[in-house]
Amino acid sequence: MNKIKINFVLIAVLFLCSCGLKDIPLSVPVRLSPADELFSKAEKLYQIKSYEKALDAYNEYLAGFPDSPLADAVLIKTGAIYTVLGDYAKAHDSYNRLIVEYPDSFFVSDARVEKLVTFYKEGKYKKVISSAEYILKKIIPRIHVLRTYVLIGDTYFALGSSLDALHYYILSYEKSKGLEREPVIEKLKETAILLDKEDIMSIIENMGYEPPVAGMLMYLYGLKKAETEQYDDAIMMLSAFVGMFPEHNHVVKAKNLIEKLSTKSVYSRYTIGCLLPLSGYYKAFGDKALKGIELALGQFCSQEDRPSVKIIIKDTGSDPDVAVNAVNELFEEHVAAIIGPIFTAGSAALEAQNRGIPIVTITQKENIADIGDYVFRNFFTPGMQVETIVSYAIEELKLKNFAILYPNENYGKVFMNLFWDEVRSCGGKVVGVESYELDSTDFADSIKKLVGLYYELPEYLKNINELIEDEENHVWSEEDLREDEELVEDDEPKPVIDFDAIFIPDSAKRAGLIIPQLSFFDVDNVYLFGTNLWHSDILISMAQKYVQNAIMPDIFFAESSSENVRDFVMTFEKTFRDKPGFIEAVAYDTAMMLFQIVSQPDVRFRSEVKNELIKSGNFRGVTGLTSFDNNGGLRKDLYLLKIKGNQFIELE
Repeated sequence: MNKIKINFVLIAVLFLCSCGLKDIPLSVPVRLSPADELFSKAEKLYQIKSYEKALDAYNEYLAGFPDSPLADAVLIKTGAIYTVLGDYAKAHDSYNRLIVEYPDSFFVSDARVEKLVTFYKEGKYKKVISSAEYILKKIIPRIHVLRTYVLIGDTYFALGSSLDALHYYILSYEKSKGLEREPVIEKLKETAILLDKEDIMSIIENMGYEPPVAGMLMYLYGLKKAETEQYDDAIMMLSAFVGMFPEHNHVVKAKNLIEKLSTKSVYSRYTIGCLLPLSGYYKAFGDKALKGIELALGQFCSQEDRPSVKIIIKDTGSDPDVAVNAVNELFEEHVAAIIGPIFTAGSAALEAQNRGIPIVTITQKENIADIGDYVFRNFFTPGMQVETIVSYAIEELKLKNFAILYPNENYGKVFMNLFWDEVRSCGGKVVGVESYELDSTDFADSIKKLVGLYYELPEYLKNINELIEDEENHVWSEEDLREDEELVEDDEPKPVIDFDAIFIPDSAKRAGLIIPQLSFFDVDNVYLFGTNLWHSDILISMAQKYVQNAIMPDIFFAESSSENVRDFVMTFEKTFRDKPGFIEAVAYDTAMMLFQIVSQPDVRFRSEVKNELIKSGNFRGVTGLTSFDNNGGLRKDLYLLKIKGNQFIELE
């Protein structure tokens, strides 16, 4: 091959096989050999993105000219096209053939890296990591090492291992130059934001990164927080960055950003927002919560040396869109934190998280706090109620066998499943489960099914105790007749009570209808368990005789012997001429907790309000000791109540 043709070949094959395909420019000589013409045809088809036809041409080239100097270039190109088309098996074949048949090829390092790409696209993440270790020992060109580090970082990111991903992105950053760094920096930002500030500082202190890289990591974390409008966290990290790395080349940018964000992060530290349903279907619940919050406000501000706290109330109307708009309005009004909502909590919590506003929801949704680190839940859940009941039943009462009678609707199904699972996990056994329709007033069929009275006995069982007359015309004595009468009575089916307790997750009104019918079918001498809905005088007035010793959990007990509770109840009744319930009590505690936090002199940012909520272990309120786990979920021991006579009493 003459010198002109050699130059043509080099121009045709030298390209960087990065994440996408790149065009191969051609300098076409006047006369081309059949091999060059076929290669040129394949390249033209590829340039117009006719990949399948280009693939046919490339494969024809390999079949006809396997010893051509361009064969290795064709293999790397076919592998790349197969990858684009999603045929990863054939892509592997192309890359493997290149590595084995052309070990001295310029494209071997490319082929090894591109194999990793196919593993990644197939979701074979462990294969990427294990193969990358081998490849990094083989490849020398910096650009290939860089691509491998990025790919390992992407793999760990896909696996949810942010710390490992960050490590390899940092290695990528150290290997990159000029414009290569821009996409790596974006990956660093996206990964750093997933970590806590403590994680970032730990990485900087323990991983031994050079000051330029460590400082850049802090700067990028602050920058990303600013982009997501979490201004408090951004200012804190950027300020720490400026203090630790005053000579860093990003310090001037950080200082300018801090100054700019300071105006955006301004908030009224003594102002709390409230999201409550004050109109619509759930208005009654909103009114109850508002009374609790207003009582807390009055009591807090009446104390000496307390700042004047202000509340801004927004009506959510039980509408998710209205709740989101209300969060944005509270953000513009610079509130320090938000109480509520009771309903539509999910949409409001998501917006508050995005805005970086601590929000303490009053909802029983189990996973609401999973939305983010600014979201908290101060309300008991079905799971908490069930755990309290089952723990007491099995550990304290030593019960083993349980029955469940539940309404065939969402509330009943949720509690039925939770109770069943909790009993099994604690070593107990559920021996009977029956449902009834929500509009029922006669529960006889469901109860009969539960105790084995619903289905008729076979005839041979019915007649098994019948007396057979003596064939010799036996004369029956009075004693014989009495025995006969007893046998006839014994012939009536008996209920099978093979459970120690029965759980009925329903309202007080329906429980008041069900429980007397249980007694009618001789379901006596078993424990009765219900949910907090049983904590109502309605249940006692409807079925006092039958509900003695019935047990239920609740988050608040107005008749508690606690001095704190007695003072709260007395003040509430004096103020509103009404008795407080659990919603008023929870709202009161939530408000009082936040009032105390924002009045602390060292709490200067919303992020510090959030941190104080997490650290506020065992806040002593009228609903008992309140604390949050690191995820923002409520940790609280519920009250256990028992009916005795015509009142509820607290179980120790």
